[in-house]
Amino acid sequence: MEVECIPFKETGYFSRLICDYLDQKETLSPFYNRYPKPENFGDQIKEKAANYPKSNRSVLVGSLIEQYKGVNVSKETQKNIDSLGSENTFTVVTGHQLNLFTGPLYFLYKIVSTINLAKRLNKQHPDQHVVPIYWMASEDHDFDEINYFNLHGKKVLWNKKATGAVGRLPTDGLDEVFEIFASELGNLGLTDRLKDLFKEAYLGHATLTEATRYLANSLFGEEGLVIVDGDDKELKKLLVPYAKTDILDHTPFEEISGTINKLSKLSTDYNIQVNPREINYFYLKDGLRERIVLKKGKYHVINTHIDFTEEELLDELEAYPERFSPNVVARPLYQEVILPNLCYIGGGGELAYWLELKAYFEKVGVTFPMLMLRNSVLLITEKQSEKVEKMGLTVSHLFMKQHSLINKKIRDISNIDIDFSPQKKLLEEQFQQMYALAEKTDKSFLGAVKAQEVKQKKGLDNLEKRLLRAQKRKLKDHVVRLTDLQNALFPNRSLQERQLNFSEIYLEMGDDMIPLLLETLDPFSQDFTILKH
Repeated sequence: MEVECIPFKETGYFSRLICDYLDQKETLSPFYNRYPKPENFGDQIKEKAANYPKSNRSVLVGSLIEQYKGVNVSKETQKNIDSLGSENTFTVVTGHQLNLFTGPLYFLYKIVSTINLAKRLNKQHPDQHVVPIYWMASEDHDFDEINYFNLHGKKVLWNKKATGAVGRLPTDGLDEVFEIFASELGNLGLTDRLKDLFKEAYLGHATLTEATRYLANSLFGEEGLVIVDGDDKELKKLLVPYAKTDILDHTPFEEISGTINKLSKLSTDYNIQVNPREINYFYLKDGLRERIVLKKGKYHVINTHIDFTEEELLDELEAYPERFSPNVVARPLYQEVILPNLCYIGGGGELAYWLELKAYFEKVGVTFPMLMLRNSVLLITEKQSEKVEKMGLTVSHLFMKQHSLINKKIRDISNIDIDFSPQKKLLEEQFQQMYALAEKTDKSFLGAVKAQEVKQKKGLDNLEKRLLRAQKRKLKDHVVRLTDLQNALFPNRSLQERQLNFSEIYLEMGDDMIPLLLETLDPFSQDFTILKH
C-alpha cells in the first residue's frame, strides 16, 4: 500500500474559507475556540470538564442504554457507553445523514477520522478516556438527499413518498431495493457479505434509524463507536432552556447574523453556508416536521393548522420536548449540551457553518468544540496507478479541471510548441515602442495602438486554441485514455468520495478495506490522502 498526499488547497475542491482555516489565518481566529493541534486538547479538556454538568452524564448514559436495547453491542462499545458516566470521559463526534446503505464513501472517512482521533487522544491523555461518537441525523426531513446510493454508475433508489423525520420512516419497500441491489452485484466474489449486510440492516429493522444504527454498528462496533440518536425525549429535556432562548429571545438569530456580517467583511470569497432564522426549531410528530414561526402574535407551525400562544408553546415544550426539533443552526448546540464533547469532525461545508456559531455558544454559556476537517481519500488501484505513470503524469495532475489536464498533456506530448507565450511577450515589447512613439507624436493615437495590440493578442490566442484542437484530433488516443482514467477516478467530474458507495470499493478490497483506512488515515493530517491499493 502506497500513500501519497496533496495539500487540501492544491486540490481545487475546497473553499477559500476552509483553506484559510487550515492555514490558521489570523483573521479567522475569533471564529473558533482552539485549532485542533494535539497540544491544544489538554486545555479543551479542562474547559469542557468545568462547563459540563455531571447530571447530564447520567441522562446521556440512560438514553444510550435504551437506544442500544436489542442491538448486538461489542465489548468496546459497551465499555465506552459505561465510561460516559465518569467525569474523566469525553467524546469526539462526527455526524451524518441516514443515507441509504451509507450513501457516499465519505461516510466511512468521517467515522474513521473520529475513531482514529479518539485513539490518538487516549494515548496522549492516559488519565482521560475519549469516546468516538457517530451522531445520526435522524430528524432531518430531506428524504430526497438520502434515499439512494450509486453503484457501478447507476443510482440504486428507494422510491417512496415520505414526510417528516427520515429516522422514523418505516423500511417498507426496501425489499424491492434489495432485489435491484442484489441483481446489480451479481453472484461473484465478495457479493454475499454485502447482500447479507443490506438485508439484515434494512429488511430486519422497522425504521431507518434502527437500520442505520445496525449498519454503522456492524461496520465499526469493534472499534468502540457509540451511535447517538438525538430524537430522544430524555436528551431533549436538556435542550429545553436553550430552545426557550431561541424561540422567545431569538438569541441565535442575533448572534449568528452578527458573525455572518463579520465573516462577509473579511472576504467576498467566504460563502455563507447557512443563515439563521428568528426561530430555529421545527415541530415534530410522526409524518410531520415543519418550521415554527411567529405569525400574528401566535406561534404557528407552517403547512398545518397548529397554533400556540406563548404560554401554550412553553407548556408544550416542557411536557413534550421530543416534539421540538432543532434545525441546522440549533442542532450543533444540542449536541454540545448533551455530550462531554471536545471536537467535531466534519467536511468543509459543515465546518463552514460551525464557524458561524461561536458567538452564539458564548452567549448561552456552552463550550465551543474544536473543529477538525475530516480525512479525504482517493482510492486508486495498482493498475490505474501504472496508467498514470505511463502517461508521464502524477495522480495530483488528475485533480485538475479536465480541459486543463488535456491541454497540459497535449502540450507535453506534442512534437511542436503550442505555447505562444514567447510570441505574446515579443508582441508586447513591439507595442511598447509604438506607445512611446505615440506619446512623442500624437497622444490621440494611443487608443488605436491599444486596439491593435488587443486584436493581435486575440489573434495569437485563437491560433493557439486552433493548434491545440488540431493536436487533440491528431493525438485522440492519448486524450481518450486520459479522460477515461480521470472519469473513472473522478466520476461525474467530482471527488470519488462524494459519488461512489463503499460497496463498490469493498468488491475490490474486501474485509481489508476498513482496517486499511483505520491504519492509514491520520486525523491531524492537513492533506488529501491518495491510497494506492
